[in-house]
Amino acid sequence: MYLKAKKFLSNCFSYKQLLLVSALTISLVNESNILAQTSLNSNLNKNSEYTKKSFITKAIEKTGPSVVTIDTQKFVKQKRFSKNSRIFIDPYFEKFFELPLPYESRHKIEQSQGSGFIFSDGLVMTNAHVVNGSRQLIIGLSNGKKFKGKLIGQDLITDLAVIKLEGNGTWPKAILGDSNKVKVGDWAIAVGNPFGLENTVTLGIISNLNRNVTQLGIYDRKFELIQTDAAINPGNSGGPLLNSNGEVIGINTLIRSGPGAGLSFAIPINKAKEIANQLIEKGRVIHPMIGISLINIIDIENQNSVKVAYVVPNSPAYKSGIMVNDIIYKVAGKEVKNSSEVTNQISKNGIKKSINITLKRGKKLINLKVKPTDINDL
Repeated sequence: MYLKAKKFLSNCFSYKQLLLVSALTISLVNESNILAQTSLNSNLNKNSEYTKKSFITKAIEKTGPSVVTIDTQKFVKQKRFSKNSRIFIDPYFEKFFELPLPYESRHKIEQSQGSGFIFSDGLVMTNAHVVNGSRQLIIGLSNGKKFKGKLIGQDLITDLAVIKLEGNGTWPKAILGDSNKVKVGDWAIAVGNPFGLENTVTLGIISNLNRNVTQLGIYDRKFELIQTDAAINPGNSGGPLLNSNGEVIGINTLIRSGPGAGLSFAIPINKAKEIANQLIEKGRVIHPMIGISLINIIDIENQNSVKVAYVVPNSPAYKSGIMVNDIIYKVAGKEVKNSSEVTNQISKNGIKKSINITLKRGKKLINLKVKPTDINDL
């Protein structure tokens, strides 16, 4: 009886051990499954982070569809010597004998491309140098459709032009920003269609602001530029420069190559809107001028100053008594430290009223009244 009881207790103890081991095994398996599921969820979260859109992608999605390709055609006259001519063709013949060689005139069609963007219903903004002299404009949208374009107006002084799309439809429009809010160091995204390659994107930062074109050796234009290190490729001219929110802050217009790296420039969108409105309403742009050329100097008091370098004969400045080497001190009652401030004050004044100019001539302060005129009238 004793042996039977002992055997029974031994079997019960073994059964309890078996139950305990089974419970521990199940617990470990469940914990392993939980850890594996947690690890899987963590990896999925990481993958979703990788698939999140960058601010560049979001910016392009906003404005990219509004960027267009502008195909231009220009007719260029060429001289072709007549096949029936019996005159010996010598390159110095015309020069030495002052006689024209017999030739037939023929036209050559010159094709080129640029970029632009739709900023209003059926209206495209681009550079004037892209469309200047063109006989035909073909505008290609990002969806592959093409439309004829009609030039509404261009202004070579600020290098801006407006084109009207000939067609009906819902046009994708760019979101225009505020270039006055742009700061050095902000992100800059240049978009264009170089060589017809749609929505080519380059990234950089705003390197500087208010770059006067005269600093770049350009004297026949009148605007201040945004400088960026975002690469502007050939064919990008007229395309938008975007901020990190996908808003247009400038129009890509100029490249200056140099050792090591190139410099890219864009026209501020606030100035571009002002010019575009004048082109739409009047077909031309008024540029108030008084007829002087200015240079920035450091005066004897080590202050930034503006000196008159040249006075256009019979101009408003000439008639009012402004002379070469005069130092412009105030314009419209505001002190000026550089040529850009002088130009801006004269532009704000317009051409219908006189503006007060205070200048230094030697040790004297002289107050003059000058009435600006349009640059086309100088």
